[in-house]
Amino acid sequence: MGSITERRRGNGSIAYRAAVVIRRDGKRHTFTQTFDREQAAKRWISKKERELAAPGGLERATTPAETLGNAIDRYLSESRTAVGKTKAQVLETIKGCDLASLPCAEITSDTLVQFAHEISEGRKPQTVGNYLSHLSAIFAIARPAWGLPLDRQAMQDAMIVARRMGLISKSAKRERRPSVEEMDKLMSHFADRHLRGRSLPMHHVCAFALFSTRRQEEILRISWDDLEADHSRVLVRDMKHPGEKIGNDIWCELTPEALSIALAQARVTGERRIFPFSTDAVSASFTRACKLLGIEDLHFHDLRHEGVSRLFEMGRTIPQAASVSGHRSWQSLQRYSHLRTTGDKWLDWAWLPRITAASHTM
Repeated sequence: MGSITERRRGNGSIAYRAAVVIRRDGKRHTFTQTFDREQAAKRWISKKERELAAPGGLERATTPAETLGNAIDRYLSESRTAVGKTKAQVLETIKGCDLASLPCAEITSDTLVQFAHEISEGRKPQTVGNYLSHLSAIFAIARPAWGLPLDRQAMQDAMIVARRMGLISKSAKRERRPSVEEMDKLMSHFADRHLRGRSLPMHHVCAFALFSTRRQEEILRISWDDLEADHSRVLVRDMKHPGEKIGNDIWCELTPEALSIALAQARVTGERRIFPFSTDAVSASFTRACKLLGIEDLHFHDLRHEGVSRLFEMGRTIPQAASVSGHRSWQSLQRYSHLRTTGDKWLDWAWLPRITAASHTM
């Protein structure tokens, strides 16, 4: 017999918990599911009662089924394409939620919308949107690849509902750019720490990021073999791209400033990379410095944004800027089209000759 109970969530919304209880051979079997709408809960009860009444229905329902957590594990272990660090972290977080313990066949659009409600507490709509987006990759392949009954349409429907309810939204484009004064503070801090042997040469890494427009991971992968100084270009390996994570190698122009910074780096015996540091070390160092210096809401990636903005302010066209940034789609650079040619605010920057004057010792 089915029943529905109401409960109020932490965000004030009402949840409807549907339950179907079957007694057979002296045993009690309870099946439950939670919905955002009472009508959906009633439909689930009717469907569940029909399934249980069918020959072998109870046996099928009580046989351990593949869960969403199992599907996530298979995706992470069997995917031949590289799964990004952020995506892997998100999927691991989802594995710790109640949703991951549900059998694949029981996950509906209502279930997914409820999940979006639950994780929205304390998270921005952009973050919730990223969670569902990463999870949708598994729904797209689970049935054709592994025969798991994850309903791709249910995920698409849930995304539509969640977007209209304001639970998810696209990530806003960051417009944060460092000022010359902020960069001066960072460079002084990093140079002093490096001189005292307490830090990697972050002032070199930051300056290269700004003038080359390269992402952090790309910078730390560049090898001396990838640098063609005579042609002022560098081979950026595995450049970030929505559909390609591995083998997306692109030749990018190096600005004169970026080339001079690269050539100023010391060659370390047995090390092929120009900047032989770890992403964790660079990220932690940058974050700590900004906090210590009182520089608010500045990310390392904002240096790339500053570098691309600089190209447009110097009068470069979209194709000319793309030759440096590596953007395949010029449409991606349309966000910079409002920038006027105002000159180079980094012209005669005092730190550039200090970095490029001589190779630093390591």
